[in-house]
Amino acid sequence: FERALAVSRLLLMQGADPETIAAALVSQAIPERDLDLEAVQAAFGLELAALIRGVARAGRIESLETSGVDLEQVRKMLLAIAEDVRVVLIKLAERVIYLRSLTKSDEAVQRAAGRQTLELFSPLANRLGVSEMKWELEDFSFRFTEPELYRKIAQLLDEKRHDREAYIQRVIAKLHGELEAMGIAAAIQGRPKHIYSIWRKMRGRNVAFERLYDIRAVRVIVSNVRECYTVLGVVHDLWTPVEGEFDDYIASPKGNDYRSLHTAVVGPEGKTLEVQIRTDEMHQHSEHGVAAHWRYKEGGRADKAFDAKIAWLRQVLSWKQEVLAGEGAGSAKKGLFEDTIYVLTPQGRVIDLPAGSTPIDFAYHVHTDLGHRCRGAKVDGQMVPLNYKLSNAQRVEIMSAKQGGPSRDWLSPQAGYLASSRGLAKARQWFRHEDFEKDVAAGRAALDKELHRLGAGGESHERIAAATGHPKLDEFFAALGRGEVTGRQIEIAVRGETAPPAPAPASFVAPAPSKASSGVLVLGVNNIATMVAKCCKPVPPDPIVGFITRTRGVMVHRQDCSNITGLDAAQRERLMPADWGKTGGEAPFSVEIEVVALDRQGLLRDISEAIARERINVTAVNTLSRGSHAFMRFTLQVGSADAIMRVLRQVKDVPGVDTARRL
Repeated sequence: FERALAVSRLLLMQGADPETIAAALVSQAIPERDLDLEAVQAAFGLELAALIRGVARAGRIESLETSGVDLEQVRKMLLAIAEDVRVVLIKLAERVIYLRSLTKSDEAVQRAAGRQTLELFSPLANRLGVSEMKWELEDFSFRFTEPELYRKIAQLLDEKRHDREAYIQRVIAKLHGELEAMGIAAAIQGRPKHIYSIWRKMRGRNVAFERLYDIRAVRVIVSNVRECYTVLGVVHDLWTPVEGEFDDYIASPKGNDYRSLHTAVVGPEGKTLEVQIRTDEMHQHSEHGVAAHWRYKEGGRADKAFDAKIAWLRQVLSWKQEVLAGEGAGSAKKGLFEDTIYVLTPQGRVIDLPAGSTPIDFAYHVHTDLGHRCRGAKVDGQMVPLNYKLSNAQRVEIMSAKQGGPSRDWLSPQAGYLASSRGLAKARQWFRHEDFEKDVAAGRAALDKELHRLGAGGESHERIAAATGHPKLDEFFAALGRGEVTGRQIEIAVRGETAPPAPAPASFVAPAPSKASSGVLVLGVNNIATMVAKCCKPVPPDPIVGFITRTRGVMVHRQDCSNITGLDAAQRERLMPADWGKTGGEAPFSVEIEVVALDRQGLLRDISEAIARERINVTAVNTLSRGSHAFMRFTLQVGSADAIMRVLRQVKDVPGVDTARRL
């Protein structure tokens, strides 16, 4: 019971909600075999029962790590099984308390626990953004797996501690004075160093302990993003930046949604110093990650905005997430875990499948031939029908014939035998191969019949096949036999016709155009999603045009965008007239400006202040010094093109600025 209390206290310190803490208490205090989840649900509700069930299931997955399973797949399975992300948070807290209890255990036990933690739990803590638990997990693991190295670095840190703390206090006092003079209220603190992180940097950069710039580090916490960049300018004015050591994680957050500005400078006494700059909200997320969001949930009541944020965090955990250019964050919020399940082979290998998959889908995923010969299946040791819907963490065993092929019933959507496009394609491919000769004969007969109708019996079969896009004659006959080549295509090939040119777009009056959330009216189309293109970033009143994408609705471009002017005739048929809605100027739009100026101290600060005078929000800054010039790119949130022109006029008035233009 002491461990249950320790886990709960740790979660409380992380800001977890009451349900999470209660689930941790029950899961630790009562063995799973003695737990009556129906009684828990009746007494405390469905939410708590679901959390406890998730913790129990996640505990069973944990043990897979030692059996040689692909660790990346284990992590993904653990996240998928944890339908509520708080389950993973509880498992991380349990692991921290477990490691704390091993300080006097046998070295072999410590080493095994440390290795498992580094491979399985630390990456999960990183993805969830729970920095406090991540550092403790990593430091304990390093202490257990590399005890000599751990002691050496700990000793070096302790020897230099007094001088380092005095130095940091002088830096804080200096920076406080500068920021107070500018009217910026900031919390400045020394940043604790973690032994595993230090060792990784020493190894990765092949440098000695004394040469690590972030042994001395401070963190500056301010009210808003604009102040973050202002503070950055002040820091770079006070001390010389270290080349190549600036990272803008506000403009480009890490995969766990970590946001902050990182810079390294040559500080007082010529010593290198790391400075992190962030808002308070960014700091809370950095320290507590997903747990930080429970601080703002009142009394356990349903909160749609809160739940949406948690759902987004769960999708951030995907380690193979790719967001296509122009799609934006919204498209990334598709149900990642809801669309995928993770099951096990009898040997313990993790297989990821689309949700709704069956044993036949599983068999085709393992091997095409196994799918063709699949005749039965066991799930967790029990026989199931072949159209049984698999769930997370189930162990699947396929029974197969020595030879044979799939059943045509598998192709029927109503029968529900195949849910994955991969399995369906492989089954269709088998039948296509089996039916090939039959299709060739049917196609040959169909061609003879069509040529007779056209009075072109002597026409070359090879020329007709090539004209329809089939370099191989047998493939052409088979396609014709399957109905994939039409009589009209053959007629065009025989008579040497070409497809008629695309008609010019007809003028029309729009029937009640709909305004999308982007503030854009797409003429002639109702209830269609619109997105502002990232390539040209149009803002009111730029002349715009809509381009119908295949999967993302209408993408809105400037009419002079190179991606629009470069379209071929066929692609131009997908253009739609578009205009800004009446309220288009009220919503903020993201635009970029480029500034070229003579490099000098205070340049970034002066330009930032010029932009701030127009009450424009800066969301990202990229700078590059080349020779005597600085090349800067600012990402701004504006309401109209007029606002951009006003900003450019202000920036051009800054001393030393050569050019300022919109990209």
